[in-house]
Order: sequence, then structure tokens, then C-alpha cells
Amino acid sequence: MSGRRSLRPARPRRRVSIVGILGELLITGGVVVLLFIGWQLWLYDSIVGDGLKEEAAEQSRLWDEQAAQNPIPTPTPDPADPNAPADGEPPVLAAPVKTENFGMLIVPRWGADYYRPIAEGVGVYDVLNKGLLGHYPGTQMPGEVGNFAIAAHRTTKGGSLHHIHELQIGDHIYVETAYGWYQYTFRNLEYVRPTGVGVLNPVPQDTATPPSERYITLTSCNPILTSVERIIAYGVYDGFFPRDPSKPASGAPEEIAPTATGTVES
Repeated sequence: MSGRRSLRPARPRRRVSIVGILGELLITGGVVVLLFIGWQLWLYDSIVGDGLKEEAAEQSRLWDEQAAQNPIPTPTPDPADPNAPADGEPPVLAAPVKTENFGMLIVPRWGADYYRPIAEGVGVYDVLNKGLLGHYPGTQMPGEVGNFAIAAHRTTKGGSLHHIHELQIGDHIYVETAYGWYQYTFRNLEYVRPTGVGVLNPVPQDTATPPSERYITLTSCNPILTSVERIIAYGVYDGFFPRDPSKPASGAPEEIAPTATGTVES
């Protein structure tokens, strides 16, 4: 009949259960965790990395100014080949004080904008958590016979050795100091337990042989986001390029000139 409403059965209310609430909370928590990991691994590391690059570039400019005012005696390159390393023994810095920034690492394999400071010591809070590479006290200095060993985080805090596993045989690894640039050539990777301190020996993993070469050893945690073991990269010294502000790129090797002069295109 007209004027009468049809009666429809009421739709049953959705029951809210504890399990459903917990499920939604877990999903939300998972999303937050994934966003945080993304921030730590990519965006935050990129921001810190940019700051470290600027810090390294400013230090290099300061060394150029100091070298222009007070030239540092170093080996002389062959004038017939300006891109060749200098002849003779490379200069060796005196051991720096704890936490002092004394050098920079440049690795062409990791991009022209990779430019990271090196400080004395491997303390977590005063060196590594600041994004710096840390020099193991007691190991040799750049260019010195023996083992120049450094460490850094693989991820977070700038992730200065995030791409260590990408190194290929023959890649160059450069260490810059006030004196100039020490060129090492990558040889191999090794994986050891956290207790495997033999990698820091003057001849890595050898306690009996006196050192006769100049090594560089890079150490970081492995796998990524864990500290189950250590990934180790070894290189051998093969040349020194003295700092000379009167030359293009202050005498830096052509391979890393854009990095050393801060002219890397964004």
C-alpha cells in the first residue's frame, strides 16, 4: 500500500575483534619500519654523504692554500709525463692525534662525487658514527711500508663503505693528504669473522713475513645491515702524485681531478 515503508533487514554490524586491531597495528608498524629503513639507507645516507663531500672539498682547498704559501718538499714528477706518478719514496705523515682528520678517500668506481674524510681512530661515537672513515691506530700511514688500514660503516651514518663489494681487480683507490695523492690498486676481497684481526697485520694475514710493500686495507660489516662478519678489501700502492697548486687540479691524477677540485657536475 502507498505510504507504507518496506521493511528491510538491517545490515549486520561488522564485529571489531582484537585480532583485527592487532593486524592493522602490525601492518601500520611494518610500513613505518620500512619507511625508517628507507630513510636510513638512502635519503639520510645521501644527506650525510653530501655533507662529508663538502667537508672533504673544503679541506682540500685549505691544503692547496697552505701548499701555495709553504711548499711541501715531495718527490718530483717526470716533466715529460705530467700524468705519471712521481719517482722516489712517497712522503709519510706523522701519526695524527685521536679523531684528527688527516686525509680523504677517493674511489672512482663509486662515482666522481665520492669524497670522504679519514680520521684517526675507529671509535664508534667519535669517528664512525659521524660518517668518517677511521684509521686503525698502530697500522701504517698512507705511503708507508706496511698496512694502512681503515674502517667505516657499510650502511647508515653516511654508509662510507656501502659499495665496497663492487670493487673490481685493477680499480684505483686514492688517499689524499696535505702532501698529495697516494694511488693504490685493488687486488681482492676477503670475508672474515669479527675476530679476524690478522687483516691489520703489516702484511695482512701474515705474522711471519716482514713487510716490503705498501698496502691499503678497507674493512666494514657484512652482510649489509648486520655485523655477522667483516668484508675486507685489499689494495697495493703504485704511485704518488704531489700537491702543486701551480698545476691543473693541483697535481691530482687526471682520473680524479673533478673530485679533487670540486667540479663534479650534479
